[in-house]
Amino acid sequence: MKSILNIITEEISGAFEAKGYDRSYGKVTLSNRPDLCQYQCNGALAAAKEYKKAPIMIAEDVVSSLKDNKLFNKVEAIKPGFINIDVSNDFLADYLNDMNKDEKHGFEEVDNPKTIVIDYGGPNVAKPLHVGHLRSAVIGESLKRLARFVGHEVIGDVHLGDWGLQMGLIITELKKRQPELVYFDEEYDGEYPEEAPFTISELEEIYPAANEYSKENPEFKEEAKQTTFLLQNGHRGYTALWNHILNVSIADLKRNYDNLDVSFDLWKKESDAQKYIPDMVKYMKENNYTRISDGALVIDVKEETDTREIPPCMVLKSDGATLYNTTDLATIVEREKLFDPDRIIYVVDKRQELYFEQVFRAAKKTKIIGDDVELIFQGFGTMNGKDGKPFKTRDGGVMRLEYLIESINEEVYSKMMENRTIPEEEAREIAKIVGLAALKYGDLSNQASKDYIFDIDRFTSFEGNTGPYILYTIVRIKSILKNYEKITGSSLKNGVIRPYDIESQINLMLEASKFNETIANAYEELAPHKLCKYVYDLSNAFNTFYHENKIIAEEDKEKQESWIALIKLVLEILETSINILGFKAPERM
Repeated sequence: MKSILNIITEEISGAFEAKGYDRSYGKVTLSNRPDLCQYQCNGALAAAKEYKKAPIMIAEDVVSSLKDNKLFNKVEAIKPGFINIDVSNDFLADYLNDMNKDEKHGFEEVDNPKTIVIDYGGPNVAKPLHVGHLRSAVIGESLKRLARFVGHEVIGDVHLGDWGLQMGLIITELKKRQPELVYFDEEYDGEYPEEAPFTISELEEIYPAANEYSKENPEFKEEAKQTTFLLQNGHRGYTALWNHILNVSIADLKRNYDNLDVSFDLWKKESDAQKYIPDMVKYMKENNYTRISDGALVIDVKEETDTREIPPCMVLKSDGATLYNTTDLATIVEREKLFDPDRIIYVVDKRQELYFEQVFRAAKKTKIIGDDVELIFQGFGTMNGKDGKPFKTRDGGVMRLEYLIESINEEVYSKMMENRTIPEEEAREIAKIVGLAALKYGDLSNQASKDYIFDIDRFTSFEGNTGPYILYTIVRIKSILKNYEKITGSSLKNGVIRPYDIESQINLMLEASKFNETIANAYEELAPHKLCKYVYDLSNAFNTFYHENKIIAEEDKEKQESWIALIKLVLEILETSINILGFKAPERM
C-alpha cells in the first residue's frame, strides 16, 4: 500500500492540476509546526513566480477544490501561501486497519530489486575485535537488514584482512619462538598437523610482540618481508600456518560477532582477490590506463573539476609489490564476476574517504566495473570518550569489544536489580538483551557520519532516547496485551481500530501511520538514525496514550477492543523496526 504521504500528495497534486497549475507543486511533507497542522504543502510559494500570482491566491485556489474531500479534516491556506493539512480521523483509522492486515504493515517492496554487496566488519585476523570495529559492524548490519526489508538481494561480506606483512611478522615471530615446529623444516614433505600450534590468546599476543620487535630490529623486519613473499608464492609450511591462523581467528571472530547479533553471508578475505590481480594489472597496462611514476605503476584519477588534490591511485610499488589499493580493486573485479552487483556499499571510517575516492575512480576509469554500478562510501565517525577523544581504556589502551559488551551488560544488570526482584539467571539473560539494545541504539541513533560520545550511564538509562527505554515500551505493551487476554479471554486477532476523537490516540495513530515512509526514507538515505528517531517518537506517543487512558479498565468494550488493536499494531511496528536495527526485546524487564 502507498505511504500516507504519497496518498495525500496525490490528492493535493490533483487539486493543483484541477486549478490549472502544474501538479508537481503539490508535494506534501510532514508539518514543521505540528501544533498548527499535521502536514503541509509549500508548493504555492514556488508556483507564484511561474504563474505570476500571489502565493496566497494560488493556495486559496487549491484549497477551494478540496472542501468536500473526505480524506481531510482540515485544509486551509495561510499567508503568505502555505497549505496546512489535517487528515480525517476516519481516513487515518482505515489506513491503520489496512496496515494491520499486511505482514509488512503495508510497506510495498521495490518493483525492481537490486543486488547489493555490503562490505562491513573488516577486521584483521590474529587480532581481537576492539571498539574501533563496533560502528562498522553495527551500522553495516542495520543497513543489510534495512535493504532486505525494502526488497533487495543483499550480500554482507566481512572482508577480512589476512594478507600482507602482518602474516609474515606472525610467522617469523613464531619461528623465533618455536623453531622446532615442522612448518619451518624445509625438508619436510608430509602432512601438517590439523591442530594449530597456538591458541587465540597466544596468537593475539604474538602479533603486537612481533610488530614492536620489528621496529627495533630491522633484520627481523626484513626476514618478515621475505616470509611474506614466500607465503604469497605458495611456501607449503607457511601456507599451513596461515590456514591455522585463519581457522583460529575466524572461530573467535564469529563468537564475538554472534554476541553482537551480527552475521555475514560471506567470510571473504583479502587473499581471495589475489588470483585476480595478475590479469587485472595486465588488462590495465594493455589498455593504457596506467603510467609509471618513480618506478611505481599508477592510475591518474584527478579530474579537471576537482577543487582539492586527488593523488594518483597506485597499483604496484616500484618493487612490483601490491598494496591495499591493488587488493581492493581486485576485490571489485571479484565481486563483479561473482555477483554482478548494482551497488557496493563500503561501511568504513570516514577518515578513509580520500582513499576510497581514489579506488572508486580507478575502478570506473579502467572500466573494471560498469558505469551503472554504484560504489558507495558510507563513512562513519568515531566513538569518543567523555573527553571527546577516541574511546580508550583507563590505561589508555584500545578496549576489546567483548569487554565493552560485558561492561554494558553489567551496568544494565545493576540498574535492573535496583528496583526489581528477578531470579539471577533470568536477570543476566535479560541484561544481555537490554545491554545489546543499549549499545546498538546508542550508536545508531546518531547520524553515521558524526562522531559521538560513548556515555554508558546515558545509554543504559531506562528513560529518554535510549535502547532500554524503547525495550521497556515494548515490554509494557506486551504486558497489557497479556493481561487483556487473561482478563477477557478474548483473542487479539481481528480487532478493528476506530477513530475516537482523543488527542493522544490520534497522535499515536499518526505516528504509527508514518512507518512506510520512514523505512523508505531511511533506506534511500542509508540512515538508520532516522528509523531510531521514528521508534523513539512512536514510543513516546504510545506512553502518552497509555498514561492518559486506562486501557484494561476501560468499560466501553468496543473502545477497549479498538485500543487493543491499535497498540498491537504499534507493538508489531516497534518489533519490526528494532529487528531492522539489529536487536530484540525480552518478554519482561
